[in-house]
Amino acid sequence: MDTRTSEITLRLARLRDAMQAQQVHGVLVPSSDPHLSEYLPARWQGREWLSGFTGSMGTLVVTLDRAALFADMRYWTQAEVELAGTGIDLVKIPSSAATHFIDWTALQLQAGQTLAVDGQCLSLALAQQVRLGLLQAKIKLRTDLDLLDTIWEGRPTLPGAPVYEHGAPQATVSRAVKLAEVRAAMNRLGASQHFISTVDDVAWLFNLRGSDVQCNPVFIAHTLVGLNGATLFLGAGKVPAALQATLAADGVQLADYTEAPKALGALAADTVLLVDPRRITWGLRESVASGVRVVEAINPSTLAKSRKTPAEAQFVRETMEQDGAAMCEFYAWFEQALGKERITEITVDEKLSAARARRPGFVGLSFSTIAGFGPNGAMPHYRATPESHAVIEGNNLLLIDSGGQYLGGTTDITRVWQIGNISEAHKRDFTIVLKGMMNLSRTRFPRGTLSPMLDAIARAPIWEHGIDYGHGTGHGVGYFMNVHEGPQSISKAIPDAHMAMEPGMITSIEPGIYRNGKWGVRLENLVLNVAIDTPEQGAFGEMLAFETLTLCPIDTRCIARELMREDEIAWLNRYHAEVLARLSPLVSGDALAWLKLRTEPI
Repeated sequence: MDTRTSEITLRLARLRDAMQAQQVHGVLVPSSDPHLSEYLPARWQGREWLSGFTGSMGTLVVTLDRAALFADMRYWTQAEVELAGTGIDLVKIPSSAATHFIDWTALQLQAGQTLAVDGQCLSLALAQQVRLGLLQAKIKLRTDLDLLDTIWEGRPTLPGAPVYEHGAPQATVSRAVKLAEVRAAMNRLGASQHFISTVDDVAWLFNLRGSDVQCNPVFIAHTLVGLNGATLFLGAGKVPAALQATLAADGVQLADYTEAPKALGALAADTVLLVDPRRITWGLRESVASGVRVVEAINPSTLAKSRKTPAEAQFVRETMEQDGAAMCEFYAWFEQALGKERITEITVDEKLSAARARRPGFVGLSFSTIAGFGPNGAMPHYRATPESHAVIEGNNLLLIDSGGQYLGGTTDITRVWQIGNISEAHKRDFTIVLKGMMNLSRTRFPRGTLSPMLDAIARAPIWEHGIDYGHGTGHGVGYFMNVHEGPQSISKAIPDAHMAMEPGMITSIEPGIYRNGKWGVRLENLVLNVAIDTPEQGAFGEMLAFETLTLCPIDTRCIARELMREDEIAWLNRYHAEVLARLSPLVSGDALAWLKLRTEPI
């Protein structure tokens, strides 16, 4: 047993001791924090600490004699490796939203036994599903225990990085205007107070940014917004005095982070409180004073921030040009150095990140770079480490998924490159994925179309060959904010009304094909919803189309031209012509020569 595995076994043993001391028969450890964030501060990475599984999504259930991790297809290969020898079973589920762990738990525990979960880290919507499933099995649920706190020696504390203002010119809408917009929505719903926990909503609303979460320019905070003022709950000392005064001028007062539950408990009986059941935890909802009337609806800020203003969209276009120029510099170096220097997947991360860091407005990466060569590219969320990574040599495909945070926007791009000589099978997969991306990129659709309805358009060319992929086709993207943002999602998710596509939304398009142990192909561009004129518009309403924002060549060496229609070739050539025109003024020398070579029409 290696050191890591034995440490995981010891942690599980300590947890089971704590369970017996509390007369608990099972523990649920979700991948979440009190803000239901996708990427977690170290303090709330308990599922990873307890299991050794490093994927960003997954649910762990531990009973007195069994343990299981529930993960979707993106993580199956990774989880099998990381869980080996730990005594934790991998349960493969169809999607991250699946709740198979509830049925599994109900089968493991007996009637009258107790399942514990930290209610401060369990979403209200999921808690209601768990309670119902356990109720049917006559299993008790405890949400007042954080058993990890009793066994996790040296558990990280709350992050203390400072908060700063996202100012003009990139912040194109003032916090006063945003607060007025949220209050108008509160009035329509009859609410006098609105509690927000999701950190990207809080950061957007107040035009503030931070670095409490890796690669996401956000900070740990809650806020309670009234009709005439707002309270921001966050760690002491995080806001400089000058910024405190600026916030106070807009009616925003600061309070300690730990005071948020108490503030909910102290609300007057005549308060009407707006909360989003998908964006608040069970524990915080339970803190609300009993006499308060609660209105459940989506956070108005979630809808508002998804719709970028025309001014924000223009900053994003300029950011994409800078990001594209950085990639030209990197790829020019890469192709010259390949075969002459030792290049690993980690080298790719270091060199590409350095190229981005030289660009104006760059703040940091928008997520940890995925550089997967050959078989590693077949794991959608692969991450090279100093202990485990590949040297880029031989004949295969190199998949690079990367992005940056800039003051004027957030980028996310995936490209696949030919290394050495590749086979017809490589080219076939690459071309099929490219056709899927183009198919959706060229689509027109009525305004208000529910985003999951678009998913099959990208999959259709891939389905034709009897192939599918296990992740969504597209996610929303923030504006100098989280790289994954809702409410829209181009995926197999069951649609709801809030997923309606509206002008100004930025979404990824990223179909893929993954051949376990061989290679992976994923191509990704970000697109902007834009209104278009049509001859029939008066009769059939407003239509939207996608403006492709991402600017970087696609490796035409990997294309099986016989699989491409003439209209598809024309689209690709037009795209490359625009990439060349917009990036040429920003690069020179080897980078310019590489750009011209890789954008030659086919």
